[in-house]
Amino acid sequence: MLRTRFLFGCLAFLLAAGCKAQDTPNNPKVDRRIEILVRSQLNVPQDWKVSVGPRSKSDIPGFDAIPITFSSTSDPSKQQTLNFLLSKDGNTLARLSKWDLSKNPADLISIANRPVRGNPDAKVTIINFDDLECPYCARMHAQLFPDTMDHYKGLVRVIYKDFPLVEIHPWALHAAVDANCLAAQSPTAYWSYVDYLHTHGEDISGPQRDPAKSAATLDKLARDEGQRSKLDSGKLDACLAKQDDSVVRASMKEGDALGVDGTPTLFINGERLSGALPEEQLWMAIDRALAAEGVTPPPAGKPEVPAADKGQGK
Repeated sequence: MLRTRFLFGCLAFLLAAGCKAQDTPNNPKVDRRIEILVRSQLNVPQDWKVSVGPRSKSDIPGFDAIPITFSSTSDPSKQQTLNFLLSKDGNTLARLSKWDLSKNPADLISIANRPVRGNPDAKVTIINFDDLECPYCARMHAQLFPDTMDHYKGLVRVIYKDFPLVEIHPWALHAAVDANCLAAQSPTAYWSYVDYLHTHGEDISGPQRDPAKSAATLDKLARDEGQRSKLDSGKLDACLAKQDDSVVRASMKEGDALGVDGTPTLFINGERLSGALPEEQLWMAIDRALAAEGVTPPPAGKPEVPAADKGQGK
């Protein structure tokens, strides 16, 4: 699921040929040509104004920097300024982006005290920003466990980060808090709880879609899991009653800083994947990460079922 944003993509395109040498950066005719082309290429809404700013020196040889501001005529508070590049001859307008190669996104994600599934010493880490009420997250969860883990065996480890979409999922935040209450005492209990929620989401929502009833169900399920895992019931009850969401909120803020705008969002050794991708695409990214670490990925495809086992329900 995605949060919508007003963003423009990266592009590079040519202005109409025939700009004359006497055209200056602030020549209204040049500005108008820029506006026409930008509106066309970016599909700017008709009720948005496009304002072309003056040229200034850029870091790119042969190009000047030129700001272009997009503003809503109905709501002045909505505006965005993007920096474009205009060639010295006035024939080329470009929109480029810079990325900091000195930082790996994976290094910015805190995984301290998070439950780990798989080989704790694996060279490839799959970090999943997850929403326990999200149906697409449930689909990704089903791909990870057991298929992906069985395929890669001890070559990967999986860590979940909380990113409940509170605007559209009424019980996701409560579920994340309860899961963390279990994780504080037992990673195994945490994963059992997460497994259950990702396969019984509709049961928790219930036919009435009552958040209070969902919260009560989540607490009961957490207590049941605590009993099965022989946790300290007093500590667990106190944690469930307190509903301290500070850790979950911190994880959400961390995701926002990384540009996470929907769930599931995975970082595989820093490579970002968004949405419930097909399993083969997920495995391609894992294979790339393994190869970069000098590890030979396992053969593609699922193992054949031995002939003697076929039809026996194994």
